[in-house]
Amino acid sequence: MQATFSHFAGRRVHLGVCGSVAAYKAVELARLFQKADMFVSCTLTDAACQFISPLTFEGIGASPVYTKMFDDTQNSCFSHLDPGFMADVFVLAPASATTLARLATGMAETMLAAQCLAFHGPLVLAPAMNPRMWAHPATQANVALLHQRGATLVGPAGGNVACGEEGVGKLEDIHTIFLHTLKALAPQNLAGKTVLVTLGPTREQWDGVRFWSNPSTGHMGGVLALAAWLRGASVVAVAGPGTPALPKGIHTVPVTSAKEMLEAAEAHWHKADIGIFTAAVADFSPVPFGPSKFKKATAGQDLTVQFTPNKDILATLSLAKNSSQKVLGFAAETENLEERTRGKLHAKKAHLMAGNTVGEPGSGFGSATNTMFVVDANGKEEHWENTSKADIAWRLLDWLLTL
Repeated sequence: MQATFSHFAGRRVHLGVCGSVAAYKAVELARLFQKADMFVSCTLTDAACQFISPLTFEGIGASPVYTKMFDDTQNSCFSHLDPGFMADVFVLAPASATTLARLATGMAETMLAAQCLAFHGPLVLAPAMNPRMWAHPATQANVALLHQRGATLVGPAGGNVACGEEGVGKLEDIHTIFLHTLKALAPQNLAGKTVLVTLGPTREQWDGVRFWSNPSTGHMGGVLALAAWLRGASVVAVAGPGTPALPKGIHTVPVTSAKEMLEAAEAHWHKADIGIFTAAVADFSPVPFGPSKFKKATAGQDLTVQFTPNKDILATLSLAKNSSQKVLGFAAETENLEERTRGKLHAKKAHLMAGNTVGEPGSGFGSATNTMFVVDANGKEEHWENTSKADIAWRLLDWLLTL
């Protein structure tokens, strides 16, 4: 899913590009960093320059852009050390077999290899090469050694590669590399924790084609799951229909009805440290007409649909929590926001309740922003006006860690 966290604004990324047909995708990756208000510098190997021009990166605003070790046009005679002083994270995408071998053995005869050797911050490697090259024992040994030293490996992916062969060796999805870079920069203050998130709507089936639901998109729950994953948590997302795709590292359990969501959440709640209940669960389900399509001609002048109540997932799991589990609930309201949010906090025995007004521009279902009233069990209250859902997620996790 797409989300921009202001937490990463102003951070500096140095992007290394190696020789690969996938080198052009590094431009898209650089743009993702820039859209997150991050600064990007870049180094291209000689082989990378055969696939894409350094001018392309300069043209989109990457600065500085390096190529050869002893190039008189570089900024200084110590350019091979610059990323070690300036960058917060070093990303190689695509990373070739040759460069991986150089990094594993400490060889520094190229600008990119020297810069990596002099960089002691987080290193993110996204390999791309022929599947047989990737599978070779030498490449696997180099990758294992780099991982042992602390590098983050992203991919490669499987599929058809440029040479026409099929197998593991494709550059991983650009957005996945982007997210792993953010994770390398994020505080890992949820490492060792398991976070359960419910998100999106539920659909309560009535006949073969109709259901009872609401306009929830799952955006708020999605960014909370993503923020928790970025900060090191193991995340289980119980997701209603139509919700955004989450990173591979998040265990997503797709559900449809309120009953299915409760059963899935209950199955994972006992091993969770934090429960975040953002889902817009239908309070009632229609008594089913049946699997066939209801024909309006059979209804006469009037149609009556009966409903039965669904279990309250937040209340059910919050009341079943142990002394070490933390609960964050959400309250979507159309009026009396503060009063109703406080009431739900106490009625459902949550540690933190986040209320937002739905149906107003810039807040609620389908919006990238929310206006929030947040209160905790200690009586602390805050108002957040027209704030991005990504930043709300980050701040709510910060708050939970203080409780």
